[in-house]
Amino acid sequence: MRYLEGDFAPVTEEITAFDLPVTGRIPAELNGRYLRNGPNALGVEDPAVHIWGMGQGMVHGVRLREGRAEWYRNRFVRTPGFAPIVNVIEHAGRTFAMAEGGLPPAELDAELDTVGLCALGGTAEGFTAGAHSKHDPRTGELHSLSYMPGHAFVQHIVTDAGGTVVRSVSIPMARTPFLHDFALTENHVVLWDTPLGFDGFECRWEPGRPTRVGVMPRAGGEVRWHEIEPVHVSHTLNAYDDGGSVVVDLVTAQGPFDPADPGAIRPVLDRWTITQNALHQRRVDDRPQDFPRVNEARLTRPYRYGYSAATSFYGMPSVPEGAPPDDAFVNALVKHDLERGTAEVHAFGRDEATGEAVFAAAGEGEDDGYLLAYVHNPARGAGDLVILSAQDFTGEPVARVHLPARVPLGLHGNWLPDR
Repeated sequence: MRYLEGDFAPVTEEITAFDLPVTGRIPAELNGRYLRNGPNALGVEDPAVHIWGMGQGMVHGVRLREGRAEWYRNRFVRTPGFAPIVNVIEHAGRTFAMAEGGLPPAELDAELDTVGLCALGGTAEGFTAGAHSKHDPRTGELHSLSYMPGHAFVQHIVTDAGGTVVRSVSIPMARTPFLHDFALTENHVVLWDTPLGFDGFECRWEPGRPTRVGVMPRAGGEVRWHEIEPVHVSHTLNAYDDGGSVVVDLVTAQGPFDPADPGAIRPVLDRWTITQNALHQRRVDDRPQDFPRVNEARLTRPYRYGYSAATSFYGMPSVPEGAPPDDAFVNALVKHDLERGTAEVHAFGRDEATGEAVFAAAGEGEDDGYLLAYVHNPARGAGDLVILSAQDFTGEPVARVHLPARVPLGLHGNWLPDR
């Protein structure tokens, strides 16, 4: 029931609003669209057995131009069956709502209406680009790690800047893993095979099974596997090559993980340093957080700053046993300085449900830009698009764009700047 009520409750109407009211000042250099996708389940026959992540996807978007919030739109992703609900990206000048597990993406037009299903990243084996496909900012390539229940292999798919598949590599697996995300560096692909996987089309946690972490050259070739204690991997912050090592910053959680109740885990931020013969694990921040993001210009390369969300998605507050609750870490955004090993927290109110924040660049500096996130405004019973300065992270928001509708807690999105 939790994923049909409160901050997760679906909205029933598609809304379009123009010239949105704003508190503060929208930076004039922010010209583009902020889009976010997520499940919006309506007409659930038996709420008691509802699995979060099932149901029609809905994309929420705000158009910013020259200091104004031109419009807000929310649109169902109108596809048959289980719909693309996980992410929304732009590639080759087109916008796509993304799915995973073998479901194809759906193309959206400039006003977020569904054009239809498409075969972005399609291969001869029937795989398509996955939900956490990653752009290489230097080559313009789109890299995907895709899985499909019933197939004992996953595929690394590379699509060039024009939208054409230029390479696909099949990686044998003992079974179909639940591979929601992966890591990409300048020279390597990093993937994991956790205790969470598919038995036929049923996804379940297999007790006693270790987690395996694989490193493969981006051009294909042998996968070098490392075995560690069982751990669930949620999302990747970033990864890069460091001499003979591969460094991966990511969100992990102790299992078991129940796909029907994804908010039951306690995710934390870790760093893995992978050498030829070993994988070293280090806890970066043990406070519960997820949905990590980075300045996309630093993807696959060394970087300093990362951002994450302490979100009520996980039923905050969640603290170590015996520790007092930290009210400042309920519905908050976090800026990590990975060079100094420090973190800044921008806290919202306990009832201001906060989702993933994305970075919108405003200059060449790594933190020269803004963080954009949907935050629930309890006084209005609707959502705000909150804009924070990355360089004044704990200060007051630069702007709050007041939306005409509630935005349920959802999954992933992106800032799509005008080109």
